[in-house]
Amino acid sequence: MTTIHLIMRTIFTFAFLLLLVNGLMAQVFENKDLAITQLEKDMWVIETTDMTTMYLIEGTEKALLIDTGTKCEDLEKVLRQITQKPLYVVLTHLHGDHAGNINYFGEIYLHPADTLLMSHLQKPYEGKITFVDEGDVFDLGGKQIVVSHMPGHTPGSIVLLDWQAGNCYTGDAFGSGQVWCQLWPFSPMASYAASCSKMLNIMDQGISRIYCGHYPYVKTTFDKSYVKDMLELAKLIDLGTPPVPQPHPAIIPGIGAKNPMMSTLGQATIVYDPSHINSNQITQ
Repeated sequence: MTTIHLIMRTIFTFAFLLLLVNGLMAQVFENKDLAITQLEKDMWVIETTDMTTMYLIEGTEKALLIDTGTKCEDLEKVLRQITQKPLYVVLTHLHGDHAGNINYFGEIYLHPADTLLMSHLQKPYEGKITFVDEGDVFDLGGKQIVVSHMPGHTPGSIVLLDWQAGNCYTGDAFGSGQVWCQLWPFSPMASYAASCSKMLNIMDQGISRIYCGHYPYVKTTFDKSYVKDMLELAKLIDLGTPPVPQPHPAIIPGIGAKNPMMSTLGQATIVYDPSHINSNQITQ
């Protein structure tokens, strides 16, 4: 094959790959509440107008919805625009911006440590709750999604691992550039640092991309360097030596600290309550 033929072949291959990527990242649905975009083969991100995020993963037999957003009319019917397969609905944690639409579904999966947050939801859940824990597997057919417990943001925060694709869906466990640890019941910072260390170990084994819980703010994935920064920052806060602490402007009614602070290291920012760095507070 001549040099010119090799060059032309390379150009055509590159053009084909660009078309493939652009096709996968096409928006496939939009209404007044949300937009759905296919990011990878058999995986879609659902971005709501109030900046919350859901992910939909499809196997050959079943599909899995990660989180349910805040308020999306007829969410279950919207999802049927994408898949007709039986659907698992899994919550990364039980805050309202991730669990606001659970009553569209007859069964949800979550970690039992987050049930203490049930009373803070706007509406009580009327369906079946099935608990998950470390190592549980959702078999979608040709694709398995594995649960890993990552306390810190909430005591029952989990991440969902797609080892085949190299993806981790983290909800708010590692934030979207900024993780909030200033919320009741205030997990110890050492517990959050342990979760960061655990996540790094998982990434060493083959997970390369983190899809965060508020994708509209970042429009990209995070890599291992982000988690490294988060771990180092958590350790410094745990030791009482946070770098350049500043007041955080957001006071969350009902579950937020009255005087939250924040510190930044590299790519990572942690918001925390100085009075609850080293202790749990289960009662309010």
